[in-house]
Amino acid sequence: MKYSVSTVFLSVAISSFCSFSTLAEVAVVVHPSNQINLTKNEIKRIYLGKMKNFANGQVILPIDLSEGDKTRNAFNKQLLGKSSSQIKAYWSKLIFTGKGTPPKNVRSESEVISAVAANPGTIGYVEASQVTDQVRVIVKF
Repeated sequence: MKYSVSTVFLSVAISSFCSFSTLAEVAVVVHPSNQINLTKNEIKRIYLGKMKNFANGQVILPIDLSEGDKTRNAFNKQLLGKSSSQIKAYWSKLIFTGKGTPPKNVRSESEVISAVAANPGTIGYVEASQVTDQVRVIVKF
């Protein structure tokens, strides 16, 4: 079976559009009393274990959704610029060498909200539609 160039191009364009349209809008959240403002680069550094304290000296406790979660995949791709398998390999290397501990995993976005609401040092991310008044959004993307 032969395909024309335009048929192949159309197929690629449609599949690309579908994969981008499934990426969720992600909101990075902190405790309402935590008045810090972070750049996307600082958030990236937190989730790669390179930034461990807020500017006020408070220890940062990052929360990650479980592997395979669509919001986690979007967060990894859009903010960290890596696939989930690349992130897993990154943390495996740091754990093996004793140079880092990955963010704590939770099973659901409601658990992220609860963890962040319970501790001013915690930072997490959820799909933007899941944000409640228990947390404060510091960035959306």
